[in-house]
Amino acid sequence: MQKKRLLRILPVFILTFSIILFVDFQLRTRKRHKLHFIHDMSEGIPQHWNQGGPHSPAKEASIPAKDRIVVTPSPLKLTDIFLAVKTTRRFHNTRLYLLLETWISKTKEHTFIFTDSEDEDVSSRGYNLIVTGCPSDHSHQALSCKMAAEYDHFIASDKKWLCHVDDDNYVNPGALLSLLSSFPRDSDVYVGKPSLDHPIKANELLEGNKTKEVQFWFATGGAGFCISRRLADKMAPWASGPRFEQTSAVIRLPDDCTVGFIVERRLGVSMVHSSMFHSHLENLLLLPPRNIPLQVTLSYGLFENKMNSVALKGIFSKEDDPSRFKTVHCILYPLTSWCP
Repeated sequence: MQKKRLLRILPVFILTFSIILFVDFQLRTRKRHKLHFIHDMSEGIPQHWNQGGPHSPAKEASIPAKDRIVVTPSPLKLTDIFLAVKTTRRFHNTRLYLLLETWISKTKEHTFIFTDSEDEDVSSRGYNLIVTGCPSDHSHQALSCKMAAEYDHFIASDKKWLCHVDDDNYVNPGALLSLLSSFPRDSDVYVGKPSLDHPIKANELLEGNKTKEVQFWFATGGAGFCISRRLADKMAPWASGPRFEQTSAVIRLPDDCTVGFIVERRLGVSMVHSSMFHSHLENLLLLPPRNIPLQVTLSYGLFENKMNSVALKGIFSKEDDPSRFKTVHCILYPLTSWCP
Protein backbone atom coordinates (compact mmCIF):
# COMPACT_ATOMS: atom_id res chain seq x y z
CA MET A 1 0.00 0.00 0.00
CA GLN A 2 2.78 2.29 0.94
CA LYS A 3 4.66 1.37 -2.19
CA LYS A 4 1.76 2.41 -4.40
CA ARG A 5 1.50 5.73 -2.58
CA LEU A 6 5.21 6.39 -3.10
CA LEU A 7 4.84 5.68 -6.80
CA ARG A 8 2.07 8.28 -7.05
CA ILE A 9 4.09 10.97 -5.20
CA LEU A 10 7.38 10.43 -7.05
CA PRO A 11 6.31 11.89 -10.45
CA VAL A 12 4.96 14.99 -8.72
CA PHE A 13 8.22 15.40 -6.81
CA ILE A 14 10.30 14.98 -9.95
CA LEU A 15 8.17 17.51 -11.84
CA THR A 16 8.37 20.05 -9.02
CA PHE A 17 12.14 19.63 -8.74
CA SER A 18 12.52 20.06 -12.49
CA ILE A 19 10.48 23.25 -12.43
CA ILE A 20 12.65 24.66 -9.61
CA LEU A 21 15.83 23.86 -11.53
CA PHE A 22 14.46 25.48 -14.68
CA VAL A 23 13.41 28.65 -12.89
CA ASP A 24 16.75 28.88 -11.14
CA PHE A 25 18.58 28.47 -14.46
CA GLN A 26 16.51 31.24 -16.05
CA LEU A 27 17.18 33.63 -13.21
CA ARG A 28 20.92 33.02 -13.28
CA THR A 29 21.05 33.47 -17.05
CA ARG A 30 19.19 36.79 -16.95
CA LYS A 31 21.43 38.12 -14.19
CA ARG A 32 24.60 37.25 -16.13
CA HIS A 33 23.16 38.86 -19.27
CA LYS A 34 22.26 42.04 -17.37
CA LEU A 35 25.72 42.30 -15.83
CA HIS A 36 27.36 41.75 -19.22
CA PHE A 37 25.14 44.46 -20.78
CA ILE A 38 26.01 46.96 -18.05
CA HIS A 39 29.73 46.25 -18.48
CA ASP A 40 29.56 46.76 -22.24
CA MET A 41 27.65 50.03 -21.89
CA SER A 42 30.00 51.41 -19.25
CA GLU A 43 32.96 51.18 -21.64
CA GLY A 44 31.36 53.77 -23.93
CA ILE A 45 30.19 56.19 -21.23
CA PRO A 46 32.30 58.72 -19.31
CA GLN A 47 33.35 57.20 -16.03
CA HIS A 48 31.65 59.80 -13.86
CA TRP A 49 28.26 59.01 -15.47
CA ASN A 50 28.48 55.48 -14.05
CA GLN A 51 29.19 56.92 -10.63
CA GLY A 52 26.16 59.11 -10.08
CA GLY A 53 25.68 61.61 -12.90
CA PRO A 54 27.79 64.06 -14.90
CA HIS A 55 27.25 67.07 -12.64
CA SER A 56 27.93 65.56 -9.25
CA PRO A 57 31.06 67.17 -7.71
CA ALA A 58 31.39 64.29 -5.27
CA LYS A 59 31.40 61.81 -8.14
CA GLU A 60 33.73 63.90 -10.32
CA ALA A 61 36.20 64.12 -7.45
CA SER A 62 36.75 60.38 -7.79
CA ILE A 63 37.90 60.75 -11.44
CA PRO A 64 41.68 60.56 -11.79
CA ALA A 65 43.20 63.99 -12.44
CA LYS A 66 44.78 62.78 -15.68
CA ASP A 67 41.31 61.94 -17.06
CA ARG A 68 39.69 65.27 -16.23
CA ILE A 69 39.26 68.00 -18.86
CA VAL A 70 39.70 71.50 -17.44
CA VAL A 71 39.05 74.42 -19.82
CA THR A 72 40.87 77.62 -18.84
CA PRO A 73 41.25 80.79 -20.93
CA SER A 74 44.67 81.09 -22.52
CA PRO A 75 46.72 83.88 -20.92
CA LEU A 76 47.34 87.09 -22.83
CA LYS A 77 50.67 87.08 -24.65
CA LEU A 78 52.80 90.05 -25.62
CA THR A 79 52.34 89.11 -29.28
CA ASP A 80 48.57 89.53 -28.83
CA ILE A 81 49.16 93.29 -28.61
CA PHE A 82 49.23 95.39 -31.79
CA LEU A 83 51.73 98.15 -31.00
CA ALA A 84 51.22 101.12 -33.32
CA VAL A 85 53.88 103.83 -33.44
CA LYS A 86 52.99 107.10 -35.15
CA THR A 87 55.91 109.02 -36.68
CA THR A 88 56.95 111.13 -39.67
CA ARG A 89 59.89 110.91 -42.07
CA ARG A 90 61.87 113.78 -40.58
CA PHE A 91 62.03 111.96 -37.22
CA HIS A 92 63.15 108.57 -38.58
CA ASN A 93 66.86 109.15 -37.93
CA THR A 94 66.36 110.62 -34.47
CA ARG A 95 63.25 109.68 -32.52
CA LEU A 96 62.41 106.49 -34.39
CA TYR A 97 66.00 105.21 -34.45
CA LEU A 98 66.12 105.52 -30.66
CA LEU A 99 62.98 103.36 -30.36
CA LEU A 100 64.32 100.76 -32.78
CA GLU A 101 67.49 100.55 -30.72
CA THR A 102 65.62 100.17 -27.43
CA TRP A 103 62.12 98.83 -26.78
CA ILE A 104 61.07 98.01 -30.35
CA SER A 105 64.00 95.58 -30.49
CA LYS A 106 62.00 93.51 -27.96
CA THR A 107 58.62 93.77 -29.74
CA LYS A 108 59.70 93.88 -33.39
CA GLU A 109 57.28 91.21 -34.63
CA HIS A 110 54.11 92.95 -33.45
CA THR A 111 55.14 96.61 -33.60
CA PHE A 112 53.88 98.55 -36.63
CA ILE A 113 55.38 101.91 -37.57
CA PHE A 114 52.95 104.30 -39.28
CA THR A 115 54.67 107.04 -41.24
CA ASP A 116 54.24 109.20 -44.32
CA SER A 117 57.26 108.22 -46.42
CA GLU A 118 59.25 105.16 -47.47
CA ASP A 119 62.46 104.36 -45.62
CA GLU A 120 64.48 101.58 -47.20
CA ASP A 121 66.87 101.39 -44.27
CA VAL A 122 64.08 100.67 -41.79
CA SER A 123 62.21 98.29 -44.10
CA SER A 124 65.35 96.34 -45.05
CA ARG A 125 65.99 95.59 -41.38
CA GLY A 126 62.70 93.73 -41.14
CA TYR A 127 60.62 96.28 -39.27
CA ASN A 128 56.90 96.62 -40.04
CA LEU A 129 56.92 100.02 -41.74
CA ILE A 130 53.50 101.11 -43.00
CA VAL A 131 53.48 104.10 -45.35
CA THR A 132 50.09 105.73 -44.97
CA GLY A 133 50.14 108.39 -47.66
CA CYS A 134 48.91 110.87 -45.05
CA PRO A 135 50.23 114.45 -44.95
CA SER A 136 53.48 114.94 -43.04
CA ASP A 137 52.33 117.98 -41.09
CA HIS A 138 50.93 118.04 -37.54
CA SER A 139 47.41 119.15 -38.45
CA HIS A 140 44.48 117.33 -36.91
CA GLN A 141 43.56 116.03 -40.37
CA ALA A 142 47.03 114.50 -40.82
CA LEU A 143 47.01 112.99 -37.33
CA SER A 144 43.53 111.54 -37.81
CA CYS A 145 44.57 110.10 -41.16
CA LYS A 146 47.35 108.08 -39.50
CA MET A 147 45.11 107.01 -36.64
CA ALA A 148 42.58 105.75 -39.19
CA ALA A 149 45.35 103.66 -40.77
CA GLU A 150 46.32 102.27 -37.36
CA TYR A 151 42.73 101.31 -36.64
CA ASP A 152 42.14 99.60 -40.00
CA HIS A 153 45.38 97.61 -39.85
CA PHE A 154 44.56 96.45 -36.32
CA ILE A 155 41.05 95.35 -37.31
CA ALA A 156 42.55 93.34 -40.18
CA SER A 157 44.96 91.61 -37.77
CA ASP A 158 44.36 88.77 -35.31
CA LYS A 159 45.57 90.81 -32.31
CA LYS A 160 43.54 91.28 -29.12
CA TRP A 161 44.61 94.81 -28.18
CA LEU A 162 45.43 97.97 -30.10
CA CYS A 163 47.98 100.15 -28.30
CA HIS A 164 48.95 103.49 -29.81
CA VAL A 165 52.10 105.43 -28.92
CA ASP A 166 54.00 108.35 -30.41
CA ASP A 167 57.62 108.30 -31.55
CA ASP A 168 58.72 109.98 -28.30
CA ASN A 169 57.37 107.17 -26.09
CA TYR A 170 59.25 104.33 -24.44
CA VAL A 171 57.02 101.27 -23.98
CA ASN A 172 57.80 98.88 -21.13
CA PRO A 173 56.55 95.56 -22.60
CA GLY A 174 56.36 93.72 -19.28
CA ALA A 175 54.39 96.47 -17.53
CA LEU A 176 52.06 96.79 -20.51
CA LEU A 177 51.33 93.07 -20.57
CA SER A 178 50.72 93.05 -16.83
CA LEU A 179 48.26 95.95 -17.08
CA LEU A 180 46.24 94.55 -19.98
CA SER A 181 46.15 91.08 -18.40
CA SER A 182 44.38 92.59 -15.39
CA PHE A 183 41.24 93.39 -17.40
CA PRO A 184 38.49 90.78 -17.91
CA ARG A 185 38.74 88.95 -21.21
CA ASP A 186 36.41 90.09 -23.99
CA SER A 187 35.50 93.35 -22.26
CA ASP A 188 35.16 96.94 -23.49
CA VAL A 189 38.34 98.69 -22.36
CA TYR A 190 39.82 102.07 -23.30
CA VAL A 191 42.75 102.80 -21.02
CA GLY A 192 45.25 105.63 -20.92
CA LYS A 193 45.99 108.95 -19.27
CA PRO A 194 44.23 112.26 -19.93
CA SER A 195 46.28 115.38 -20.51
CA LEU A 196 43.60 117.47 -18.79
CA ASP A 197 42.21 117.28 -15.26
CA HIS A 198 38.68 117.59 -16.61
CA PRO A 199 36.68 116.32 -19.61
CA ILE A 200 37.33 118.20 -22.83
CA LYS A 201 34.51 120.25 -24.33
CA ALA A 202 33.79 120.27 -28.06
CA ASN A 203 31.13 121.55 -30.41
CA GLU A 204 29.69 118.63 -32.31
CA LEU A 205 28.62 119.63 -35.82
CA LEU A 206 25.01 118.68 -36.56
CA GLU A 207 22.88 118.82 -39.70
CA GLY A 208 21.86 122.26 -40.89
CA ASN A 209 25.14 123.80 -39.68
CA LYS A 210 23.97 123.55 -36.08
CA THR A 211 26.28 122.57 -33.24
CA LYS A 212 25.90 120.94 -29.85
CA GLU A 213 28.33 121.19 -26.97
CA VAL A 214 29.60 117.83 -25.78
CA GLN A 215 32.19 116.83 -23.21
CA PHE A 216 34.15 113.63 -22.74
CA TRP A 217 37.43 112.24 -21.44
CA PHE A 218 40.16 111.25 -23.84
CA ALA A 219 43.54 109.57 -23.38
CA THR A 220 46.31 111.70 -24.80
CA GLY A 221 48.19 110.10 -27.67
CA GLY A 222 51.38 111.62 -26.28
CA ALA A 223 51.27 109.15 -23.39
CA GLY A 224 49.80 106.27 -25.36
CA PHE A 225 46.56 104.37 -24.88
CA CYS A 226 45.10 100.91 -25.49
CA ILE A 227 41.75 99.65 -26.80
CA SER A 228 40.48 96.09 -26.45
CA ARG A 229 39.45 94.12 -29.54
CA ARG A 230 35.80 93.97 -28.51
CA LEU A 231 35.59 97.74 -28.08
CA ALA A 232 37.51 98.41 -31.30
CA ASP A 233 35.03 96.27 -33.23
CA LYS A 234 32.17 98.36 -31.84
CA MET A 235 33.89 101.56 -32.98
CA ALA A 236 33.68 100.55 -36.66
CA PRO A 237 30.62 102.68 -37.63
CA TRP A 238 32.62 105.81 -36.70
CA ALA A 239 36.21 104.63 -37.22
CA SER A 240 36.60 102.24 -40.16
CA GLY A 241 37.81 103.38 -43.56
CA PRO A 242 37.13 107.09 -44.15
CA ARG A 243 34.77 107.28 -41.16
CA PHE A 244 37.45 108.11 -38.61
CA GLU A 245 38.49 111.27 -40.44
CA GLN A 246 34.82 112.14 -40.95
CA THR A 247 34.16 111.78 -37.23
CA SER A 248 37.22 113.90 -36.48
CA ALA A 249 35.81 116.61 -38.73
CA VAL A 250 32.49 116.51 -36.83
CA ILE A 251 34.19 117.70 -33.62
CA ARG A 252 37.13 119.45 -35.34
CA LEU A 253 39.63 117.89 -32.96
CA PRO A 254 42.65 115.62 -33.56
CA ASP A 255 43.02 111.85 -33.46
CA ASP A 256 43.28 111.12 -29.73
CA CYS A 257 40.31 113.37 -28.97
CA THR A 258 38.33 111.63 -31.70
CA VAL A 259 38.98 108.23 -30.12
CA GLY A 260 37.65 109.51 -26.79
CA PHE A 261 34.61 111.03 -28.50
CA ILE A 262 33.72 107.75 -30.22
CA VAL A 263 34.23 105.63 -27.10
CA GLU A 264 32.51 107.87 -24.54
CA ARG A 265 29.93 109.77 -26.57
CA ARG A 266 28.98 107.28 -29.27
CA LEU A 267 29.41 104.01 -27.37
CA GLY A 268 28.86 105.15 -23.79
CA VAL A 269 32.00 103.42 -22.50
CA SER A 270 33.98 105.26 -19.84
CA MET A 271 37.70 105.71 -20.24
CA VAL A 272 39.89 103.90 -17.68
CA HIS A 273 42.33 106.44 -16.22
CA SER A 274 45.79 105.00 -15.57
CA SER A 275 48.71 106.76 -13.92
CA MET A 276 51.19 104.39 -15.59
CA PHE A 277 51.16 106.22 -18.96
CA HIS A 278 53.33 109.33 -19.28
CA SER A 279 53.75 112.12 -21.82
CA HIS A 280 56.19 115.04 -22.06
CA LEU A 281 53.29 117.33 -21.04
CA GLU A 282 53.81 116.33 -17.40
CA ASN A 283 56.83 116.92 -15.22
CA LEU A 284 58.66 113.60 -15.56
CA LEU A 285 61.21 114.61 -12.93
CA LEU A 286 58.53 113.96 -10.31
CA LEU A 287 58.53 110.21 -11.04
CA PRO A 288 60.41 108.41 -8.24
CA PRO A 289 63.33 106.48 -9.78
CA ARG A 290 62.31 103.27 -7.99
CA ASN A 291 58.89 103.41 -9.71
CA ILE A 292 60.17 104.02 -13.25
CA PRO A 293 60.63 100.30 -14.16
CA LEU A 294 56.93 99.76 -13.28
CA GLN A 295 55.53 102.34 -15.71
CA VAL A 296 53.85 101.37 -18.99
CA THR A 297 55.08 104.33 -21.05
CA LEU A 298 57.58 107.14 -20.62
CA SER A 299 58.35 110.17 -22.75
CA TYR A 300 60.73 113.12 -23.12
CA GLY A 301 60.77 116.59 -24.66
CA LEU A 302 60.59 120.24 -23.76
CA PHE A 303 58.47 121.21 -20.77
CA GLU A 304 58.38 124.82 -19.62
CA ASN A 305 61.39 125.48 -21.92
CA LYS A 306 63.51 122.82 -20.20
CA MET A 307 64.44 119.28 -21.16
CA ASN A 308 61.87 117.00 -19.56
CA SER A 309 62.84 113.39 -18.90
CA VAL A 310 62.86 110.93 -16.03
CA ALA A 311 65.49 111.43 -13.33
CA LEU A 312 67.74 108.39 -13.59
CA LYS A 313 71.42 108.64 -12.76
CA GLY A 314 74.25 106.46 -13.92
CA ILE A 315 74.79 104.12 -16.89
CA PHE A 316 74.69 106.94 -19.49
CA SER A 317 75.33 110.65 -19.06
CA LYS A 318 72.60 113.15 -19.90
CA GLU A 319 74.67 114.28 -22.86
CA ASP A 320 74.82 110.73 -24.26
CA ASP A 321 71.24 109.90 -23.31
CA PRO A 322 69.11 113.05 -22.98
CA SER A 323 65.83 111.10 -23.29
CA ARG A 324 67.05 108.60 -20.63
CA PHE A 325 65.54 105.84 -22.78
CA LYS A 326 68.88 104.02 -23.09
CA THR A 327 69.31 104.15 -19.34
CA VAL A 328 65.80 102.81 -18.75
CA HIS A 329 66.36 100.06 -21.32
CA CYS A 330 69.58 98.91 -19.67
CA ILE A 331 67.83 98.76 -16.30
CA LEU A 332 65.10 96.56 -17.80
CA TYR A 333 67.40 94.56 -20.09
CA PRO A 334 70.92 94.68 -18.59
CA LEU A 335 72.22 91.98 -20.97
CA THR A 336 71.70 94.18 -24.04
CA SER A 337 74.94 94.18 -26.03
CA TRP A 338 75.48 97.95 -25.96
CA CYS A 339 74.70 98.39 -22.27
CA PRO A 340 77.75 99.22 -20.10
